[in-house]
Amino acid sequence: MQPIKILVVDDHTIVRDGISALLSLAGDMEVVGEATNGSEAVKMVEKLKPDVVLMDIAMPLMGGLEATRRISKDFPATKVLVLTQYDDKEYFFPVLESGASGFISKAAASSELVTGIRSVHAGDSYLSPSVARLLVDNYRDTASERLTSDPYERLTEREREILKLLAEGFNTAEIAGMLVITPKTVEGHKTNLMGKLGIHNRIELVKYALRKGIISI
Repeated sequence: MQPIKILVVDDHTIVRDGISALLSLAGDMEVVGEATNGSEAVKMVEKLKPDVVLMDIAMPLMGGLEATRRISKDFPATKVLVLTQYDDKEYFFPVLESGASGFISKAAASSELVTGIRSVHAGDSYLSPSVARLLVDNYRDTASERLTSDPYERLTEREREILKLLAEGFNTAEIAGMLVITPKTVEGHKTNLMGKLGIHNRIELVKYALRKGIISI
């Protein structure tokens, strides 16, 4: 079996040397070249045709993101695995958008780097556990924002109950009797829910309830 050909791209010599020494122990990998910046990396990919590029982000002349975009576009057979000290979403999402197949923090264990290289070479994606958690957290935050952007989700259970009854045609006194509360309390809930929904009259309220599926004709 042919070894996985790897290009190491980092502007620090000691980092490149350390990675090369580490990968030499893997048994199925060969470092075929080293580059000190993104511009040099693109040229070496064209010349050496590596299977995987280990790409740093912050480098002189051309950064890792731009180099990754060019390599992904011009040399799709070469997979880019970003290896960086930055593991926050300010960098993570631009890395994915650039076409990288994976993202590993430099704080990761050496075994994780080997696993990541094998994964992207096999056509899979790879994310460090810390980065995967970042992705999950971001999804949760986004989902929460979507949820709270729907004004209906901000209504209390009582307000939803009164909204439905109002839309069904019951008046304040009838709702008060049904829910065993005072008419004044019903009016208070009505004012609150209409304010949250941006509704100004009974007709708008009924139309909203129909659109939302709270009532049906």
